[in-house]
Amino acid sequence: MLKQYLDSTVYTIHRLDRATSGVLLFGKQKEAAQAMNAAFAERRVEKTYLCVVRGYTEQEGVIDYPLKPIHDKKADPFADPDKPAKEAVSEYRRLGTVELPVPVGRYQTARYSLVEVRPKSGRKHQIRRHLKHIFHPLVGDTRYGDGKHNQLFRDRFGLERLLLMATGLVFEHPVSGARVELRSGVDAYCDGLFTEFGWAGLYPVD
Repeated sequence: MLKQYLDSTVYTIHRLDRATSGVLLFGKQKEAAQAMNAAFAERRVEKTYLCVVRGYTEQEGVIDYPLKPIHDKKADPFADPDKPAKEAVSEYRRLGTVELPVPVGRYQTARYSLVEVRPKSGRKHQIRRHLKHIFHPLVGDTRYGDGKHNQLFRDRFGLERLLLMATGLVFEHPVSGARVELRSGVDAYCDGLFTEFGWAGLYPVD
């Protein structure tokens, strides 16, 4: 679709999980795309994500937890889940919290955190798996999340998506060497929801 719009060859550099929204990166020149792919592989690109998770996280932290490959018949049919887990590191900081007067399970209220995550590696579903590992799964995550909290958001807020957004990429331009910053704000739905939670001003807006 993008190739047809630009009427030229387009090289995909930065991909997102299907359920994740936000910044994508493409290249029009093969050499530049190869250089950027190398930059990602060598962890010279700073990636920033925004998500909403169950519970109150620590103010900030580092999740250093190796992850095994995930077999996906469509997206990654050659991944071998029997291979050893690979290094995976994610840094995070809590931007805001909210407590809703709604009982969920054995709790009389429901608590959530707005979290900024900077993955230092690029394993499949890394942020979703890492936040689950520290018992703060993402809201709207039907694979790794908490079904009761997902249902609460569907019923009260009409949520039909994963609350995970790629909000920034920072890297050195492969030709000029200049510092490049790409930013993406949250959409109107998330802006309205986050404002209702008292988080206005804590996140970028389109």
